[in-house]
Amino acid sequence: MAITNSEIATIFKKVADLLEIKGENPFKVRAYRNAARTIENIAKPLSDLVEQGYDLTKLPGIGPDLSKHIKEIVKTGEYSKLKNLEKEIPSHLIDMLAIEGLGPKRVRIIYENLDIKSLDDLKRAAESGKLEKLPGFGPTLIKKILKGIKLAKKAGERFRYDIAQIYAEEIIKYLQNQESKNIIDIVVAGSFRRKKETVGDLDILVTAKNIKKVIDHFVNYNGIKEVVTKGTTRSTVILKSNLQIDLRSVPKESYGAALHYFTGSKSHNIAIRKIALKLGLKINEYGVFKDEKKIAGKSEEEVYRSVGLCYIEPELRENRGEIEAAKNNKLPNLIELSDIKGDLHIHTKYSDGKNSIEEIAKVAIKKGYEYIAITDHSKRVTVANGLDEKRVFEQIEEIDRVSEKLNIAILKGIEVDILADGSLDLSDDVLKELDIVVGAIHYGFNFSKELQTYRVLKA
Repeated sequence: MAITNSEIATIFKKVADLLEIKGENPFKVRAYRNAARTIENIAKPLSDLVEQGYDLTKLPGIGPDLSKHIKEIVKTGEYSKLKNLEKEIPSHLIDMLAIEGLGPKRVRIIYENLDIKSLDDLKRAAESGKLEKLPGFGPTLIKKILKGIKLAKKAGERFRYDIAQIYAEEIIKYLQNQESKNIIDIVVAGSFRRKKETVGDLDILVTAKNIKKVIDHFVNYNGIKEVVTKGTTRSTVILKSNLQIDLRSVPKESYGAALHYFTGSKSHNIAIRKIALKLGLKINEYGVFKDEKKIAGKSEEEVYRSVGLCYIEPELRENRGEIEAAKNNKLPNLIELSDIKGDLHIHTKYSDGKNSIEEIAKVAIKKGYEYIAITDHSKRVTVANGLDEKRVFEQIEEIDRVSEKLNIAILKGIEVDILADGSLDLSDDVLKELDIVVGAIHYGFNFSKELQTYRVLKA
């Protein structure tokens, strides 16, 4: 199986981490991190692009050297530079970078002075007082490290956005139901707010009249596996699903600045802060400051206006051209749910759906849709109760009745199976009566590339 974009990006991130521990040139480290981010956001597999002879230097942040490295990884499945780095530095040291307070310099100090071979070793060194003897390792840092070790043991696990959304909505509802009169603002920030495909944790920002009551209620949520910390303004818990949730209290007057800061991305925030510095301003999670005077921070709009920019939607905040677009008033309009005018692939109770055609049509009308298409499975998919010719004609008649009754356009369709020889599961006499035909493969996934290609092309 060809190496995936995600795996290539992971290799580059690992190289960046190891170079950082070594104290290498920060520009080289940043180049690897930027390349990893580019690779993660490319829709087409890099293995295909390399095979096609595509010029990889056309991709953002990929120069001639990185292009060669990508080709090496694609062709061999390995990266010689990473292998060499792993010989120089034990890979378990990377785990330490995920711990709050342990940057690459401190990891290097630990590495050079103590025989640390695991996070458990690090925990023992912290608890025994060995860490505290090292330069720059005070009691406060040791406390952070011990907390970070606990969190690092579950670090790296990510949740699909739709799964994280369920947890986010449940915890927000739980807090609002009990503390509706107390909570002023509550929002989930971080990569969740930027709607990334996967989420590592949830960052909840709250402004409240009495934050202690909110935190007390938060740590009593019945889905919690462990309360990591419970402070006066912040609390961290780990759910039974292993999803970490951080709840932070922020002052009302700093809500916008905090929301901007904790939404990220890190690279977007750094770019905004650089613009601010050129204007003689300082931006942090507490606000926008001119010398010592706070001049903005109640809203994100204020933060952006302070640096001469219009508001940038969270989904765009990746430092991938959105700031330049904002400067030139050329930010794109994001697609909203209200822009969706219909659904062209719907299954009903005729096959493996759960609702009747009329029930689905009524929901579509409620959503403001102008049209829908019914595309149930065809007979080859017996496990999904696929439709044969007779049932297709029965469904056509029902669609006409419902469409006339509810006054919504309902297209007649089918998800027809492409058989092993490339023929379709239903005859042309049936298919020509439909408005839309979706070709699909549900078996024979282990066919050779040649046979699979022939099968699809013939269909």
